[in-house]
Amino acid sequence: MNSDTVQKTKDFLETLGLTEEPMGIYYADREPEESVSPKPLDLPTREKEAANQIDWQTIFSNFSCVIGNIWRARRKKAPAVFDSARFGCPGGAFFLGFLKPQTDTIIRYVSSGVPGYMEGELYCESPEALSKIFNYIDPPWARAPYCVVKPLSLFPGDEKPELVAFFTRPESLCGLHQLAAFVTNDPDVVVSPWGAACTNLITWPMKFLRSGETKAVLGGWDPSARKFFKTDELSFTVPYGMFLDMLDRFQESFLKTHTWVIVRKKVSRSKKVWGEED
Repeated sequence: MNSDTVQKTKDFLETLGLTEEPMGIYYADREPEESVSPKPLDLPTREKEAANQIDWQTIFSNFSCVIGNIWRARRKKAPAVFDSARFGCPGGAFFLGFLKPQTDTIIRYVSSGVPGYMEGELYCESPEALSKIFNYIDPPWARAPYCVVKPLSLFPGDEKPELVAFFTRPESLCGLHQLAAFVTNDPDVVVSPWGAACTNLITWPMKFLRSGETKAVLGGWDPSARKFFKTDELSFTVPYGMFLDMLDRFQESFLKTHTWVIVRKKVSRSKKVWGEED
């Protein structure tokens, strides 16, 4: 990103009361150095499942949540990288666009399970219902070998993300939510559909982007991934174009009014409660 965007981002984050910079998300032909990634696994495809060629014990014993790897990357201020071998879990492989369709085993695992063999996560009432949902979501195929999630400060001047993801608590989030409507004039601009945490962080935003829809996606609702969020923290992902509009226009919005001064005080109180501000 250029120096002007970098400075505007700093001013924007200060206004919102955010001390952690957003993460840029994109697909790349080359892997960034010094990145965080899951361990390699054999991609469990539907064809391998039909031929009984998947070692499910190895797959399940080496689950590595996409959001967990991004959490490590956030703490290290480093890139998180995923590909068709380092996908972390079959759900992540599906939602990041490295695997379609999803295997019947995982569909059963996420829903009702298999009686006497495998407990289900119960995130959907039945495998049949979940299959329809997965077909509806239909994650876009990865357009390059690597899915990269990294802090915006790690983008050189000529490199741009496709998406920008914030991790924030409600006070700062209300600023992002309302500003999304301010720069688009769309009362339905913020959506929060069903999915795993990585679905709302990456899949849904990427799907909207590639279909030409300008949407911000609120996420972080997945109970299985909550341990990789700060307490009370959610995710908010926007297209890079919307992010630039936010940077250009936030100073003419409610974020420069007395109303936001009051909210900003609550941001500081929240940080004190969680030991993030003296």
